[in-house]
Amino acid sequence: MDGFISWIGGKKLLRDQIIARFPEQYGRYIEVFGGAAWVLFHKDRHAPMEIYNDANSELVNLFRVAKFHAEELARQLDMMLMSREMYYEVRDHDTCVTDIQRAARFWYLLQASFGSDIRSFGCRPKDLQRAAARLPEVQKRLRRVLIEHKDFAALIAQYDRPDALFYCDPPYYGTEDYYTAQFTQADHIRLRDSLHSIQGKFVLSYNDCPEIRELYSGYHIEELERQHNLKPKERYHELLIRNFE
Repeated sequence: MDGFISWIGGKKLLRDQIIARFPEQYGRYIEVFGGAAWVLFHKDRHAPMEIYNDANSELVNLFRVAKFHAEELARQLDMMLMSREMYYEVRDHDTCVTDIQRAARFWYLLQASFGSDIRSFGCRPKDLQRAAARLPEVQKRLRRVLIEHKDFAALIAQYDRPDALFYCDPPYYGTEDYYTAQFTQADHIRLRDSLHSIQGKFVLSYNDCPEIRELYSGYHIEELERQHNLKPKERYHELLIRNFE
């Protein structure tokens, strides 16, 4: 199934290629930088244990509300329209008092903004009610997924086992400012160090640049190409890095 939100750097266009590189068997599947979870949603179930994690508290709250309160979230979304006036009213005046209202506000801003940047109105018609009608399906898919909100290094250390598969899709090198959650140059190194000594396996997505190639020299590095999310006529080059053949 498809994910239920759009997100900067989402893996909708590469999910088939990413999953094709996963090992044949693994007992636990962990999305360390969950985002929109396009890879997670692309299979009915990856492993007996599935974990979604993200540093962005708004994302984590939205996923938790979709898992436990899908009906009420859909009711909140039913009152929202694709309108410039409503978009800026919602963006600039946060009057949320419950987690469900907070999740509805965040979902709406993602849907209505340009490129899901939550900064500018998207100027494109969207059927918000049709999107909200998918929430029961989303709730069913998330039923067995553990939703975490931890630092990536702490998460990797906690859930590492010989049968673990970590899929990592961190903020890309040089694009850290596009994300709300802070990710520094030192964090790129800290991620490499966290993955270096794990018992399990990892698959890691990154932009193709000399800094990342040098940081992960010695690992299996494969080049992938996809259509640019915001510029359809352009091609974008990415790396898929893993610690197994």
